[in-house]
Amino acid sequence: MTMTKVVRIQKEINPHFRQVWKTRKPYNILKGGRNSFKSSVIALLLAFMMIQYINQGQKANIVVIRKVGNTLRDSVFLKIQWALSKFHVRKNFDSTVSPFKITHKTTGSTFYFYGQDDFQKLKSNDINDVIAVWYEEAAEFKSAEEFDQTNVTFMRQKHPLADMVRFFWSYNPPKNPYAWINEWAEKMKSESDYLVHSSSYLDDTLGFVTEQMLAEIERIKRNDYDYYRYLYLGEAVGLGTNVYNMDLFQPLRELPDDDYLIGIYFATDSGHQVSATAILALGLTVRQKVILLDTHYYSPAGRVKKKAPSELSKDMFEFYKRVYDKYKVTIVQKTIDSAEGGLRNQYELDYGERLHPVAKKTKEAMIDFVHILLAQGRFYYLDIPDNEIFISEHKQYAWDEKTIQSGRVPEVIKENDHTCDALQYGILDNLRDFGLKY
Repeated sequence: MTMTKVVRIQKEINPHFRQVWKTRKPYNILKGGRNSFKSSVIALLLAFMMIQYINQGQKANIVVIRKVGNTLRDSVFLKIQWALSKFHVRKNFDSTVSPFKITHKTTGSTFYFYGQDDFQKLKSNDINDVIAVWYEEAAEFKSAEEFDQTNVTFMRQKHPLADMVRFFWSYNPPKNPYAWINEWAEKMKSESDYLVHSSSYLDDTLGFVTEQMLAEIERIKRNDYDYYRYLYLGEAVGLGTNVYNMDLFQPLRELPDDDYLIGIYFATDSGHQVSATAILALGLTVRQKVILLDTHYYSPAGRVKKKAPSELSKDMFEFYKRVYDKYKVTIVQKTIDSAEGGLRNQYELDYGERLHPVAKKTKEAMIDFVHILLAQGRFYYLDIPDNEIFISEHKQYAWDEKTIQSGRVPEVIKENDHTCDALQYGILDNLRDFGLKY
């Protein structure tokens, strides 16, 4: 059945993206800052492409890929559903999540969603009738070679009526100008069959960026201009050496009188035989401040007798109790490094409670969430002796310069970083509560 409802696409896509919509180049790289709507444009274009085939009674397939499969549901899967709704055809499609597919009821035309982390399944699936492939958050991939392996697979499965399979990449450029994807996109500008397109929220002339979003952008711009350039302008501002701007760690002599705690979140980076164990007590206030209330820190360095897991478990329990007894506020979450099973199991054995292992991301991604909180001006710490180790370690926290210019994923220097890791785990495990997931 022909889909004939009129859609004024000019009201859904900013003029800045007209080139993307009109080009017939097979390879399209869209990079830009947050709220540039590049992913929305690709989703709308892919929906439009499929509808054209459906209106001819043809079956056409589109493949959407992210690096990690467990990120599909809350990103590209919902984005394609949104795009189909904009064309008033969502009801003509069925959606499934195991596997992730959105399928046209009449022709069988399908959006297939895959994680590149399951490449063998991806490579072995004979989808056929492919008209387009989209790599969302392309900076998550390790190299352009990962694209090359997959591209050939789907080129062989081209729709017989299509003159080409069209490929799309969308991503926010990493800070590091030497990151492989930054260098790759720059190189592709000279290739005649590639479109390399840049965008930011400043290119929005249709009012998609709300007043609330603009206010948040301005706050980050005031607090940390370089981070604003990276996050919202999509500029590779460089990593520097120090990971954090310490001016954004705001000290408090005491909790504010005009704000109050609504929850306490514990975060642990647990050590081993030669590594320290750090536990942070983070308080969330009604005004969305995140305050470091207290720090427990144990280092086995220089000790003849190291603490056993049973002793560390007792220390952990007593720290939880001491903080709760002091503030009498609900403990919302107790987070621990997912790689540390020993202490987690010991604590469950001793106290019948299972600590929550954080689902870690790349180091750069975890640091990025800390940066956002800092740039929003919402992170504070009580200026007490027990928190001095936290500030000291964050002052020393630095990128390994050898990795910055190598084109590889940048790495931090793994020394005196235990409270740094604990903070990253605590924020990552509570993004929604801390107002960082939107």
